[in-house]
Amino acid sequence: MTATEQSTRSAILEAAKHVLLGSGYAGLSTRKIAEIAGVPLCQIHYHFGSKQGLVLSLLADENERLLKRQRSMYAEDLPLWKQWEQACDFLEDDLASGYVRVLQEMTAAGWSDPEIAAAVRQMIESWFKVMSEVAARAAERVGGLGPFTPDEAGVIAGAPFLGIESLILLGFEEKVLPMRSALRKFGELLRSLEEGR
Repeated sequence: MTATEQSTRSAILEAAKHVLLGSGYAGLSTRKIAEIAGVPLCQIHYHFGSKQGLVLSLLADENERLLKRQRSMYAEDLPLWKQWEQACDFLEDDLASGYVRVLQEMTAAGWSDPEIAAAVRQMIESWFKVMSEVAARAAERVGGLGPFTPDEAGVIAGAPFLGIESLILLGFEEKVLPMRSALRKFGELLRSLEEGR
């Protein structure tokens, strides 16, 4: 891909993210995306094939960037509770960047579109794989995870974040459902367990 093609592709992805965050998947218009990106409509089809291909590329790019961040953080020699705290901080970053909205929009679209569902499942599986790897290292460090396998512990660790993201996007406030504080307090519980208190 030439520098010009890469620049066009990046501009289209950035415009798609802008439109998706403002209008949701149902209101996504390739014509509007092309207009915001400052490119002819045919460039979207050239680079991505379709609206669906464009949005899946956007999600894949965002997902890969964040997976690198998570892998880097979890590779550090930090206690599990400290990594949990960082994951809570990352949730706030991901909400602010729009990644959570993009993921949740594509999850909802996947309920009626098998191709989107398959792509979203693959991305979410990659997150749970990272969580399982973290759990396996923690099990080695502390001598096991009680009744849980590392894969089960990965599910227990990752699923609350997905659920809380949905609730936040639905507009629930912390005073109604104390989601963020519950996540933070689970980190305190992990700290107590790790430190033998």
